[in-house]
Amino acid sequence: MSDANKAAIAAEKEALNLKLPPIVHLPENIGVDTPTQSKLLKYRRSKEQQQKINQLVIDGAKRNLDRTLDKRTPLLPPPDYPQTMTSEMKKKGFNYIYMKQCVESSPLVPIQQEWLDHMLRLIPESLKEGKEREELLESLINEVSSDFENSMKRYLVQSVLVKPPVKSLEDEGGPLPESPVGLDYSNPWHSSYVQARNQIFSNLHIIHPTMKMLLDLGYTTFADTVLLDFTGIRAKGPIDCESLKTDLSIQTRNAEEKIMNTWYPKVINLFTKKEALEGVKPEKLDAFYSCVSTLMSNQLKDLLRRTVEGFVKLFDPKDQQRLPIFKIELTFDDDKMEFYPTFQDLEDNVLSLVEQIAEALQNVQTIPSWLSGTSTPVNLDTELPEHVLHWAVDTLKAAVHRNLEGARKHYETYVEKYNWLLDGTAVENIETFQTEDHTFDEYTEFIEKFFSLASEIMLLPQWIHYPMVRLDCEDLKTGLTNKAKAFANILLNDIASKYRKENECICSEFEAIKEHALKVPETTEEMMDLISYVEKARTVGIEELILRIQESKRQMNYFLDVFLFPQEDLALNATILMWPRKINPIFDENDELIENAKHKKENELMAKREKLILEIEKESRRMEEFTEFAELERMQQYVTDVRQLQKRIQESEEAVQFINKEEELFKWELTKYPELDKLKVNIEPYQKFFNFVLKWQRSEKRWMDGGFLDLNGESMEADVEEFSREIFKTLKFFQTKLKKELQEKRKAARKRSLEEEKIEEEPKENAAITMCSTVMEQIKAFKV
Repeated sequence: MSDANKAAIAAEKEALNLKLPPIVHLPENIGVDTPTQSKLLKYRRSKEQQQKINQLVIDGAKRNLDRTLDKRTPLLPPPDYPQTMTSEMKKKGFNYIYMKQCVESSPLVPIQQEWLDHMLRLIPESLKEGKEREELLESLINEVSSDFENSMKRYLVQSVLVKPPVKSLEDEGGPLPESPVGLDYSNPWHSSYVQARNQIFSNLHIIHPTMKMLLDLGYTTFADTVLLDFTGIRAKGPIDCESLKTDLSIQTRNAEEKIMNTWYPKVINLFTKKEALEGVKPEKLDAFYSCVSTLMSNQLKDLLRRTVEGFVKLFDPKDQQRLPIFKIELTFDDDKMEFYPTFQDLEDNVLSLVEQIAEALQNVQTIPSWLSGTSTPVNLDTELPEHVLHWAVDTLKAAVHRNLEGARKHYETYVEKYNWLLDGTAVENIETFQTEDHTFDEYTEFIEKFFSLASEIMLLPQWIHYPMVRLDCEDLKTGLTNKAKAFANILLNDIASKYRKENECICSEFEAIKEHALKVPETTEEMMDLISYVEKARTVGIEELILRIQESKRQMNYFLDVFLFPQEDLALNATILMWPRKINPIFDENDELIENAKHKKENELMAKREKLILEIEKESRRMEEFTEFAELERMQQYVTDVRQLQKRIQESEEAVQFINKEEELFKWELTKYPELDKLKVNIEPYQKFFNFVLKWQRSEKRWMDGGFLDLNGESMEADVEEFSREIFKTLKFFQTKLKKELQEKRKAARKRSLEEEKIEEEPKENAAITMCSTVMEQIKAFKV
């Protein structure tokens, strides 16, 4: 090893020796208890340090106090008040009040928690149950603590200060309570004690051993029980008021029978023993039994009172876990929304349960009555006090009203939303709607409002649960739904009636088309009208009817979802849908019928035209015969023949008009009949001439054969002149006509051929001209 390494190792050892503490060897007498050792063991460094710290704090406080006192300005002397304002007694009073405040502000020891716990243990547990009782106990504890603190302050003031005799301080608390004084045993007391003891034993029957046994028996029987079991009422679920009343009635009867079969026999057995009346003097027997009856009555009353309190406790708003659940229905009857049972009936039933409990145990015989076996038993007074019943009734009324508030509000929501269905508003709206003119879509929209309302009502919950009530709304929902559907059905029946009338109208129009199209026309005009009608029906009418059928089909699709058609309406709907198919064969049949009728009418028209031509030829030949009439004696016959011919010409004219009309209907060229017009022109002169000649003949006969005195010369002369002029005119007319005819014949003959017969130079005399000449000669002869 080199010298350098050795020097490094030596330096490290030296450094280690400097860092580590020296090894101290313990003395040999370390375990021996010597005075020095005891002093050392008792020494505490912390105590010494604490003393130093406290001394430093005190010294600092003194220095701060000295500095503060040096800086404080000296107090001014008190003002020199006059003697009338501040007397010595008043100063003493103010001083006492100041000192009292100082004493009262000093810390006090509060009341110990053990004392409060002991007080609470003395209170029965039954008085601590419920939230209200807990709040009451808390307020009482706070009051006791406050009274204790005030009493301690008062005691401290009275024990430290002496109150000066000042009038204003007279109400500053009362004197201190005196210390309890022990019994004074200076006088003899044993005899008075024995006398009082004997008097107690003879008059205070409650301390009799039998009474103690009766009390123990009642406590054992009734201490932890009530007349009815209320624990399982809510577990039964919703119940009827009558069911609850019946159940509690049965429980009451069973409990009463149990008491009379268990407790009462034990009581009777207790008083049938010989030692039951031991120590009771005969003259005190009635008082003793009266005490027994009172004790028994109190025990039974307490049982009934606790039962009533237990029943009332079921309706405690702070504890609803035992609250019974009643069934209530919202009913719909006679268009009214009502509760069943009503709130008043429910309240009466609940209150009747209190009365039912109070009426229990009212037939318990007294001990003397049972022992004597009298025919008219005397019963114990077990009737509950009025204040207990009033308290129970008032509490139950308030609880029932409070728990029914939710059901009432739910009822009000029904009234607010749906009462308009019942108060006449819906009926008025429907009547107003029906009086107005609305389309089918507007009707369906209005109907859908009622159906939507019915669906909304049906979707409402059937049962509404409240703490004391299960509200069944099914009957009301069903009633309101049916009411809404009834209003919808009124509107449905209305539009269904309109729909039925529209279908019947469509069918009647199709039937009219069918009847008209298949009717055989009697005349050409009817045939043409039928053609025009069918053509219009095929184009415009059928299209309109098809559109109406499509609308009817659309409406029918709506009705199939919401309306139940009767059988006749179903048949009508089927007929409507089948008419577009049925009408085409009818039109085909009409085409065939029109074709046959047209062919027939054309043949008839051709026949009428031929017949008319023949008739005109006959009339022309008849007209030629008039030129040969030359016998004046047959003038009446000539007039008749002319009239007949004129009538036949008139008929021919009517036939021409009919034929032209038929030709116009058939769109033929209108035929002309100039011969008929010529006949009308040629017959006119003959008709006038024959009538004039007949008139002349009649006038001449009247003048010649009539009464002479009836003749008027002037009028006769005028008439004769008139006849003469008219005959002359007629003669000139026929002569001119004859010349024209001859000229026309000659022209026609020249045109036809030169080889025809030689034209007559002198025309044959016309019969009409001859008759005119003859009549003129007669008139001239009459004038002469």
